[in-house]
Amino acid sequence: MVRIMDNEKVISEIKKILDKIRPYINGEGGDIEYVDFQDGIVYIRLTGACVGCGAMDSTFEGIEALLTEYVPEVLGVKDVTYEEM
Repeated sequence: MVRIMDNEKVISEIKKILDKIRPYINGEGGDIEYVDFQDGIVYIRLTGACVGCGAMDSTFEGIEALLTEYVPEVLGVKDVTYEEM
């Protein structure tokens, strides 16, 4: 059975998962910022040492894998590190 949550609960779940990921990113000198959630897409920004890091794409892939696995409403993750929102 697939659970469907209202938008506030989805955002809360997204932020909980990002908070669990944050210490690993902080350990490398970076951070992660939740920006928005629209139409199944989570918009996030990496900061600090993550910006321009060669592993940045892999980091986003890992974040996307976790979010889509644990929050069924999440269809993908968009990197807005270099964009104004």
